[in-house]
Amino acid sequence: MGFDILGLSEPILKAVADSGYTEPTPIQVQAIPQVLMGRDVLGIAQTGTGKTASFTLPMIDILSQGRGRARMPRSLILEPTRELAAQVAESFEKYGKNHKLSMALLIGGVNFADQEKALDRGVDVLIATPGRLLDHFGRGKLLLTGVDVLVIDEADRMLDMGFIPDVEEICKKINKKHQTLFFSATMAPMIKRLTDQFLDDPKKIEVARPATTAKTIKQHLVKVSHYKKKRLALRALLDSEDIKNALIFCNRKKDVKEVYASLIRHNYSVGQLHGDMAQSERLATLASFKENNIQLLVASDVAARGLDVPDISHVFNFDVPSHAEDYVHRIGRTGRAGREGNAFTITTGGRDDTKYLRAIENMTKEKIELLEGLDIEDKKAKPSAANKQKSEKNPHTSAQSQTSLREQDNKQSDHHRSRGRQAHPNSNSNSNPNNNGRPQQRRDQRDDRYHQETYRRRNPEDIVMALDDWPKKPHVGMGPHVPAFMQTTIKLPSSKD
Repeated sequence: MGFDILGLSEPILKAVADSGYTEPTPIQVQAIPQVLMGRDVLGIAQTGTGKTASFTLPMIDILSQGRGRARMPRSLILEPTRELAAQVAESFEKYGKNHKLSMALLIGGVNFADQEKALDRGVDVLIATPGRLLDHFGRGKLLLTGVDVLVIDEADRMLDMGFIPDVEEICKKINKKHQTLFFSATMAPMIKRLTDQFLDDPKKIEVARPATTAKTIKQHLVKVSHYKKKRLALRALLDSEDIKNALIFCNRKKDVKEVYASLIRHNYSVGQLHGDMAQSERLATLASFKENNIQLLVASDVAARGLDVPDISHVFNFDVPSHAEDYVHRIGRTGRAGREGNAFTITTGGRDDTKYLRAIENMTKEKIELLEGLDIEDKKAKPSAANKQKSEKNPHTSAQSQTSLREQDNKQSDHHRSRGRQAHPNSNSNSNPNNNGRPQQRRDQRDDRYHQETYRRRNPEDIVMALDDWPKKPHVGMGPHVPAFMQTTIKLPSSKD
């Protein structure tokens, strides 16, 4: 079965053939004819099944007749993130190269003036994120009364990110009769409620059970004993697997930055992608990853939805996703278009991880296989023979010399104490019965603590820390000094006194 039986025009078929596609996916086979007929569509399919082409191809044919007017777009596509909006724009450029359709992209992080100029010229296709779209509408630079086709892509993610009020407001501003297309990878009860409100007798297209994973993806679970060993496990997986390129997902932006910094220190080819980055940085990082200039990309869930990076060989979940639907979207970045993929999830076996994993397995109806035999020990560099000889000659490294060093420090401290008592006879505790020996006792304890801290600093081998966990800046604290009130027992007066 080819694209020619779906009712698409010759210019569209030529553009599809030039892109290298010969057979449509199941979601495309069912959705494209319905969109061309003008029906509302609710499409449910897992990621990597070609949802984007299932609405871009028929929209190009529908919009080929007519022309957009200034500030009045003829179609509107809402995307939850900037990256997804940019990818849909690329799809329109690729498939619409044989048509003269104008297009504008309204996303955050870009100058308002350039976007306003594009709107003033009139656009046939407007691709936007909800926040930036409402910003332009509030400025009086945009009218939605001319929209004939509305697309809400990744509808469930749109709702998860808190865009429900924005989506409802946008839909209310489109007051003319129009065609609405909902496309999503999962189907939540709230989505059903919104489709009843926004869609008019939609054609429901479900090519896979909601929240299922592709059969081409091999899923593995890696269990570690402690959170600090997760980075060791990640590096062990990166070294043992045959990786072409890979995505590494973390639950928090803070973890993205830490994992990225750790991999940089260990000389991996890696980039990072999270919400705190400027739009120009995010686009540059994505471009480098797509062009294979970097092999690994550490990302938050902002990169989990709909990113079209071909032939990703591996996906690593550094954290178990707290929402089961996010797991489906994360690992859906690999194993696309019938290719084989690998997904690894690292867990500590804690209460939260166990709860999240149980929810994932209950939703996908699949058991994640536990990976055994992974060597996650920290591989520190072994000292050479020359360094070993030097350490033996160095009196500060042998156990015998360390003992003598402490004895020498104690003798010196005793010598200084005796000199102090001889030089200051009035400081003797017996000369003042109210002292009870406490001032001298505090000095002795302070001196002993000082030498203990000095000895500890001379022997960093006593401090067991992973290489990643060494502080980047020295800790600034109180030092070896301990206030007197922390060392002295204070006797409170009793009621009898």
